[in-house]
Amino acid sequence: MMEMPLKSLPVPNDWDRSGLPPWTYHSDALLTLERDHVFLNHWQVAGHISDLPAPGDWLTFDLLGERAVVMRGQDGQVRAFHNLCRHRGARVVDGRQGHCRGSVVCPFHGWVYNLDGSLRGAAQPDSFGGLDKAKFGLKPIELEVFHGFVFLRFHPGPQPAVADLLSPYAADFAAYGSTAMLPAATASWETELPVNWKSVRDVDNEGYHVPLAHPSLQELYGRDYRDIYLDHGLHMSFGVFGDRPGRRWSVRHYVKYAPEHADLPTHLRKSWTYYGLWPNTVFAFTPEGAQYYHDLPRGPARTLLTGRSYRPANETRAQMLARYLAMRIDRDTSAEDQQLTIWSNESMKSQAFDGFHLSDHEWGLRRHHDRLRAQVPVMGLLTAPSEAEMVRLNAEMLGTRPETGER
Repeated sequence: MMEMPLKSLPVPNDWDRSGLPPWTYHSDALLTLERDHVFLNHWQVAGHISDLPAPGDWLTFDLLGERAVVMRGQDGQVRAFHNLCRHRGARVVDGRQGHCRGSVVCPFHGWVYNLDGSLRGAAQPDSFGGLDKAKFGLKPIELEVFHGFVFLRFHPGPQPAVADLLSPYAADFAAYGSTAMLPAATASWETELPVNWKSVRDVDNEGYHVPLAHPSLQELYGRDYRDIYLDHGLHMSFGVFGDRPGRRWSVRHYVKYAPEHADLPTHLRKSWTYYGLWPNTVFAFTPEGAQYYHDLPRGPARTLLTGRSYRPANETRAQMLARYLAMRIDRDTSAEDQQLTIWSNESMKSQAFDGFHLSDHEWGLRRHHDRLRAQVPVMGLLTAPSEAEMVRLNAEMLGTRPETGER
């Protein structure tokens, strides 16, 4: 078993084995609270600096009514802005990714913005009665880069700076060389499920289901899998492979052909590693490459699963083959998890479902639920409050005034 330099938070000896009450998985009003207290004020990963290699390159990121565009300026700096024109609010760029030549032109009325977000000029400027261009640039969004990955936060929030928050991951990310990685040939993927986003996290936050639900992972590393829980909702999961050949085609060939990586620290050379960022993001590394994935709510019963994949800049043919085989294993695992997520979410509306009763192996799930209750205390109520009263009641439980959110 590999040695890890990090100290894990222990699983309590005596803990409440219940989880969130079922009503929290199908409430419109609760999603409004989650939007403000869980998603918009916490860091979200939007891409990687290699997705924006040249000035004018851009990525978009949408989340619960907010729209961001991440863009590299003429000075080489990466910035994030609200993807809305200051004239009438139209998207200034449309799509997932693209390039602008020296400026951004709103497709509605032709307002032109420089790549640093400043307003270059409005169409027919005399019609605006002395428009002060300095006051009408694109609105900036908080952005930080950590070992190549680009993070943004729509609203100020409780999480510290990304470099401080993710410092337990810094040594591993550096060892993998994540800053220098490049987008894979099919870098991005997405699929939408008819579920609440928490059902996706519930499946992903525990390894208790791996032996039965994920036969490929069980063959690859299941018996040598463990979780490490850290402060601030961070967690890491590790699975060590290579001791068994595996019966399934992808596993057998991955173990056979995956090259040795003597450049990696011992604990990463034969490991699939997963690094969680609360509330909804996971970075997954194999010795051959990396990806991140997250679940983005689109409604109480709709969730977008999406992510991006990356490869080493100097990838060898052996690494490319191993990365392809790893992708096949991961693709099967994702399909299995999606079905489990649907079944789990369906149960939340059944009168026969009495709620969660969790194993010690599912403490990560309970820990996630506890953090949600801390951010949105109304989620601790066993019986659903009325939709009309939920925002006010949650504000009272937080000790805030609904109209300002101040303590």
